[in-house]
Amino acid sequence: MKQAAITYRDHKRIEPYAEALRAVQIEPVLLKPDQDSGWNAFSGLLLSGGTDVGSALYGQDPDPSSDAPDVERDAMEQRLLREALAANVPVLAICRGMQLFNVTHAGGTLVQDLEGHKLPRNGTHHVEIYHGTKLAEIFGAGLHSVNSRHHQAVANVGEGLTVSAKSPGGIVEGLERPDLRFAIAVQWHPEDQMPQQRRLFEAFRDAL
Repeated sequence: MKQAAITYRDHKRIEPYAEALRAVQIEPVLLKPDQDSGWNAFSGLLLSGGTDVGSALYGQDPDPSSDAPDVERDAMEQRLLREALAANVPVLAICRGMQLFNVTHAGGTLVQDLEGHKLPRNGTHHVEIYHGTKLAEIFGAGLHSVNSRHHQAVANVGEGLTVSAKSPGGIVEGLERPDLRFAIAVQWHPEDQMPQQRRLFEAFRDAL
């Protein structure tokens, strides 16, 4: 069975991500900031959700609404992400993971406080997936119902990234690196919408 690393901080929140990988025959390997990456053992990298990305990573002072920065996690995930992208290793970034994916690319910044996108786990809103993107190859272009639980979002898009989806209000909901075989980031929580979102994890598996 292929393996993919999942980065995380809170063990109580990581199981839905791990279960989504197991559902498509990927063995999850859980990585906390105090663990060695053992990078060569993994076929892919999943950046999971969690607390806010530290604003220092994109050159801003923290907003009063922001979580205290998790400097260790930010550093570990940036290191692993840069290694994975440089080696063309498949990357799937979810929620916080997408925000870190954006700021790790030059010029990427975030809106630090955003109203209306912190839905309950069973709440949904629409996103439009754009023609010609890898996300459209997976789900089809057009409107799709997703679950989002975030108060921060992409502001300036990082260099080399393509916007693959937006909400009707113009919030960036999907990013990707078109020059790599699989480097996809989504702002929503596909792990909580199985089996509807299974195709995203299957596409990640097929790229490993």
